[in-house]
Amino acid sequence: MKIFSCETHINHALDVFVAKEETFPIMEKIDEEKKLSTKCAYCDTPASYIVANE
Repeated sequence: MKIFSCETHINHALDVFVAKEETFPIMEKIDEEKKLSTKCAYCDTPASYIVANE
């Protein structure tokens, strides 16, 4: 599972991940060049973080 999230929705993304996967995620900051093309899963803002299990 992989969730892209902006600063505003990072707490929600972490909660959703833990609820579905029942494990703690790895949270990584997205590089500036990738940030422009990747949108948050919960809004239209460019994503700042990837919440994933790998």
